[in-house]
Amino acid sequence: MWSHDRFRIPLPDGHKFPISKYQLLRERVEGRVIVRESDAVPWEWLAAVHDADLLDRIRTGQMSIREQRGLGLPWSDVLVERGRRSVGGTLAAARRALDRGVGMNLGGGTHHAGHDFARGYCLFNDVAVTLARLRLEGLAQRAVVVDCDVHQGDGTAQILGPDPDAFTLSLHGARNYPFQKIPSDLDVDLASGTGDDDYLFELDRALDVALAGDYDVAFYLAGADPWEGDRLGRLSLTKPGLRARDELVLRRLRGIPTVVVLAGGYAPDPADTVDINAATLDCVLASTS
Repeated sequence: MWSHDRFRIPLPDGHKFPISKYQLLRERVEGRVIVRESDAVPWEWLAAVHDADLLDRIRTGQMSIREQRGLGLPWSDVLVERGRRSVGGTLAAARRALDRGVGMNLGGGTHHAGHDFARGYCLFNDVAVTLARLRLEGLAQRAVVVDCDVHQGDGTAQILGPDPDAFTLSLHGARNYPFQKIPSDLDVDLASGTGDDDYLFELDRALDVALAGDYDVAFYLAGADPWEGDRLGRLSLTKPGLRARDELVLRRLRGIPTVVVLAGGYAPDPADTVDINAATLDCVLASTS
């Protein structure tokens, strides 16, 4: 597993971004798995996906006030380093998946970062950058993205939507951020209050469509924020329901090298998000046995 929790961005008191969950998760799981610190990817690898002017503003701290508000995080050197290492964790997990069948980043899933925008707590799009690098190295070409974060993956949709060798599935709350969505290959809009049974039914049906093709690699965004107690979620999945979701996705992806990233989770008590993330790890480990 890979983590970048040591790079803890400075945030004002009361900020909604749950920075503490990453350290808590590493501490929860490191007795069971080997957790390695992610490397920072080079800027030129990010430039394969992201707009050069945007990257220059991020690198030099020249993001506008409007851009920082859209991102939801204040600019800092640590923010930039953390973002590069988040991508590095997903890339390392992808290499592991291609070698062993599955790999996991204890972070990542920054699906609101697009080619020319960084928003919704997402600085760089780790999945898109990872796929671009795998392709350049001749390791993979066709990819499927199964995005089960409660928020629609607009950045991933913008980058990979025109890509004939990528299929993007997003299963998310209909009345939630982002309010102007960029269409994925398949978007499943769920009503507020959707619970376990209806969610799993819609997910299984969507996977029938998404997995009709042949893929070299799969990316699974196992967001914890569909949980019924999440501050930003509006869906009503239980913890057992989220575990059943993970089991379903990993079972359907069996045979495709699968990269698991964790995306969002905004429970009032970070321990609840860590419970959900640790259960995802349990499912990953079970899928390899």
